[in-house]
Amino acid sequence: MLTLALIGLIGGLVTGISPCILPVLPVIFFSGGTQSARTTPGAGGVAVATKPASRTRPYLVIAGLVVSFSLVTLFGSLLLTVLNLPQDVLRWGGIVVLILIGIGLIVPRFEQLLEKPFSWIPQRNPDATRGGFTLGLALGAVYVPCAGPVLAAITVAGSTGRIGTETVVLTLTFAVGAAIPLLIFALAGRRVAERVQSFRKRQRGIRITAGVVMIALAFGLVFNLPQLLQRVIPDYTSSLQDKVNNSEQVKRALNLGGLVNDQNKDLDKCSDGAPELESCGTAPDITGIQQWVNSQPLELKALQGKVVMIDFWAYSCINCQRSIPHIVAWDKAYRDAGLQVVGVHSPEYAFEKEPDNVEAAAKNFGITYPVALDNNLGTWTNYRNRYWPAHYLIDAEGVVRHIKFGEGDYKVTEKLIRQLLADANPETKLPAATELADDTPVNADITRETYLGSTKRVNFAGTEEYTSGEKSLQFPENQATDSFALSGAWKLDTQSITPTAEAGQIKLNYRAKEVRMVLSGKGTVTVQNNGQTKTIQVDGTPNSYQLLATQQIQGGSLTATVGPGVQAFSFTFG
Repeated sequence: MLTLALIGLIGGLVTGISPCILPVLPVIFFSGGTQSARTTPGAGGVAVATKPASRTRPYLVIAGLVVSFSLVTLFGSLLLTVLNLPQDVLRWGGIVVLILIGIGLIVPRFEQLLEKPFSWIPQRNPDATRGGFTLGLALGAVYVPCAGPVLAAITVAGSTGRIGTETVVLTLTFAVGAAIPLLIFALAGRRVAERVQSFRKRQRGIRITAGVVMIALAFGLVFNLPQLLQRVIPDYTSSLQDKVNNSEQVKRALNLGGLVNDQNKDLDKCSDGAPELESCGTAPDITGIQQWVNSQPLELKALQGKVVMIDFWAYSCINCQRSIPHIVAWDKAYRDAGLQVVGVHSPEYAFEKEPDNVEAAAKNFGITYPVALDNNLGTWTNYRNRYWPAHYLIDAEGVVRHIKFGEGDYKVTEKLIRQLLADANPETKLPAATELADDTPVNADITRETYLGSTKRVNFAGTEEYTSGEKSLQFPENQATDSFALSGAWKLDTQSITPTAEAGQIKLNYRAKEVRMVLSGKGTVTVQNNGQTKTIQVDGTPNSYQLLATQQIQGGSLTATVGPGVQAFSFTFG
């Protein structure tokens, strides 16, 4: 049980710092943080923060999010099924609540009308420090975190009714882990409101801004704009998630009672993303499907003689959205040669169970191959799947020959598709391979983001103790690839480093096509790389400055001389 709690907490923490959290941050900042600073009218009607800041509002907002997310994820689908209500009613309810709260913040009279039915409850005059828990409940109903094995285990349990003590513990710890970064952000917002004079004097403007931000989030959710944002921003937590998710201990713990049966017991013979074909037993049945899109019901036995690709996906999953164009291209290229793609839509969230939503998404993605609505995750569990997306290649005899979890390795998958098609019908003339670019954020080929602050330090190659305070450092004799070292007198803070003498040097060994550095303050940074020198003028708040750019990924070493008055936060790589 303790292991499951730790896995849930770590999985939630990783999710809480990933790109999928970004759309929620403005609402948390304005409504969970800055509104915590209570104000009273001062001279001339100007709002002045004279009362102590509300200590509870940020915690209430996050507590509401944790409670709502946990209940909706575990019990929402079952409750809506019992009540015979549409599966996306909770999501739409949350969106409506966000809009109403947003309007109430902009128009105080409207807020009073909303509160009038509850006038029998003893209360003070309406102010912006209340309603935090209600806001958190609404956010939890619409919050869509990134997919992963931990969330998959929770979703499977909730959708299939296998909800036990282990699942509840996993859900709560995941929700708490994901909420901790949000709470930190909310507290930071409150701190800004207390310390920055412009926030203290413009509380009316803050309320209006919070209302606009909340309404903008609601309309963004209606039009799936957060997913578009996530498709643009690389997943900077992917390598960290891989390390957590691919742990054998995590895989064993998340089995949650075991889903092995006679049909799927041999799937373990396939390794994830193997470069060559393997043999992993007869493919498990497609079972428990509620509805089909673009097709009449299909059975694998009837498809023998064809090469079959089963793609597990969910339409709001950002990882799936990046992989779908490749699957659509393969279907178009190889359908006439004997490839049958079957998309098994296994929802992460209740609103993804609505057939109209899935049909609209399939049309939007250009999907014309059959899609099975696996709303109760019958086929998902029959394949013991844990990932969105996941691809299973089945040969013409009905044997699973390749499994790929997650994005990427599209050239390998296409090569194996072509090999299976040629094996099934040697006389078939295959078209040219597709030329779709692989946009998967791959961090394995480049140096990972390198933080310089003492608490977030990554890739330090020196032998000295790297803790906060003033240090005198020197370059090591031998420095590994993908690392940095310091020389000179430095002040190491938790988030950044600053030279304390005339200048300090940073030596970076990297693999990348582009190297950038996050800097702030006022001064210069001189970069020496391959005999070339570049001087960067730094002036202002933290910003990303390009140090070098090449045509392709390559290894190298550069030395950055950081002048006095400049703070260095991190190196990023492309």
